[in-house]
Amino acid sequence: MNAGAYEQETKDALVEAVAYDRSGARHVVKNAEMKFAYRHCGVGEGLIFTQALFKGRPDDPAAIEARMAAIMERREKSQPIREKTGGSTFANPDPANSGGRKAWQLIDEIGGRGRIVGDAQVSEQHCNFMINRGKATAADIESLVEGLRKDVLNKTGVELRWEIRRIGEPA
Repeated sequence: MNAGAYEQETKDALVEAVAYDRSGARHVVKNAEMKFAYRHCGVGEGLIFTQALFKGRPDDPAAIEARMAAIMERREKSQPIREKTGGSTFANPDPANSGGRKAWQLIDEIGGRGRIVGDAQVSEQHCNFMINRGKATAADIESLVEGLRKDVLNKTGVELRWEIRRIGEPA
C-alpha cells in the first residue's frame, strides 16, 4: 500500500520492494511499477512484501533529529503507539462521500470509542486503532472491525475500507 503520515508517503522514498507470490516466486518491483494512489498500490493482490529499499534526503543531522523528535511527540499525543495495535485500521473515505469526516470521526460518531469484543478494543485515544488488550484473537479483531464497519454504514451511509491487509480466510 502507500502508507503515509506527516505530509509524506511511501511513494516519496521507495526505490524498490521485494515481494513473493503464493507460489513462492520472488518479484522485485520498482517504484514506478507500484501504481501508487492514496493508501493503495496497484501491483495486484496476492503479493507479500518482505523487503524494501528507500532513499532518504540528505540534511543536517541536527535538523533530521529535530524533525524526528517533533513527529514522535505528535504521534505520542495523538496515537496509542505504546499499545499492541496493527496501526491505522481504516483508510480515510473519500471526503465527498463522508462529508469530510475521517474514519476515526465516523467511528466516534457511532459511539465506537472504547468498544470491546473479546480482548480487542477500539482505542480510547484514537478510534482508528484497534488494541489487543493481551489475548485478542484474529476473530476478536475481525468481529470488532466488521461491527464498526456495519454500524458506520448503517448510521452514516459511509462504507469504511480496511487499510490493514489481512491474509487468510475471514472468520
